[in-house]
Formats: sequence, structure tokens, C-alpha cells
Amino acid sequence: MAAILSSLRNTVIAGFVLTLIPLVMYLNWGGTIDHPFGAFFIRWLHVGSGVMWIGLLWYFNFVQTPSMPKIPDDQKPAISKVISPAALFWFRWSAMSTIVFGIILAQMNGYLVDAYTLGAAEGFAVPKDIAIGIGMWLGTIMWFNVWFVIWPNQKIALGIVDAAADQKPKAAKLAGQFSRINTMLSIPMLFAMVSAQNIY
Repeated sequence: MAAILSSLRNTVIAGFVLTLIPLVMYLNWGGTIDHPFGAFFIRWLHVGSGVMWIGLLWYFNFVQTPSMPKIPDDQKPAISKVISPAALFWFRWSAMSTIVFGIILAQMNGYLVDAYTLGAAEGFAVPKDIAIGIGMWLGTIMWFNVWFVIWPNQKIALGIVDAAADQKPKAAKLAGQFSRINTMLSIPMLFAMVSAQNIY
């Protein structure tokens, strides 16, 4: 057990191996690998990616950013040079995989256009299309913010790319503001996504 738990790689591999148990049970009970299973599998990847993305978003906003003023200056480089770049790697790529798997899932289930148009073709008369569409639009805006505002500015703020010293505080402020915007949008986004699957 120590060999599994002392390595993140081994822990993740063990998690996937354990996932084979319910998969084998599903197949043993007569389940098939068909379109509904494929849609479920993509949804699983979409939700897993989203958990990592929103988890890291909330980590930055609820833990790291509020804690930075309490950290002595001589210890801050550990955050800015080690922890933040690693967290931002997983943050931006989990955002990308969340949006990609979400679009694939919507296409597989036949509601991609209806959701992104908020059911315009049906006269905005299908609440589920509107709910999932709102969630998808909010998620898309958040993804855009990650890749085209937060990450470029974090690269400047953390010194990953060369920039004038006076640009770093401005970039950090802008990245922080858009991270807060994403935190704000994540709440109605999750409500819209979950409501579309459960109350409509």
C-alpha cells in the first residue's frame, strides 16, 4: 500500500484500476459498450476535468490568494516559483479538457446547437436547453478567461515570460480580477449544469 500512496502516479493508476471493478460489474449485469455508454464515459471525463478545474479555481481564490499576505516575503518564492506554476498547468489544461469533453458530450447527445442558442430554434420554449445552454456559455466564458486573460497575465506576474518590472503588478491584478470573475461565474454555472440534469 505504501508503494501506491507514496507516489501520485501510482495513486492515480490505482484509482483507474479500481474503476475497472464497477465497469466489470456493469458488463457482467448485461451492460454493453454502446452509444449511451460512450456518452456516459465522456460525461465522466467532463465531470472529472471540471472537478479539477473548479477545485483549483477555488483553491486559488479561497486558499492561496487570501493566504499570500500572511506568508513571510522570504517564503513567497516557493509559492510563485514552484506551487503556482504547477497549479496553473493543471488549472488551464483541466479547463481545456472540461470544455472539449463538454462539447463532445453535447454533440453526442444531440443538444449542442440547441444549448448554445438557448433553444432559439424552439422559440426558447425548452427549459432544459436554456439551463444547459446558460451553463455551457458560462463555462465557455470561464475557459476563455483562463486561456486568454488569466494565464497570459500570470506568466507575466510570475516571471515565466520576460516583462518590465512595472508590468508584473498590473498583470497580477488583472489575473486576480478575472480569477474572481470566474469564481463568481462558477456558482451559477454549476447551478445551471446540475439543474439541467436533475430538475428539467
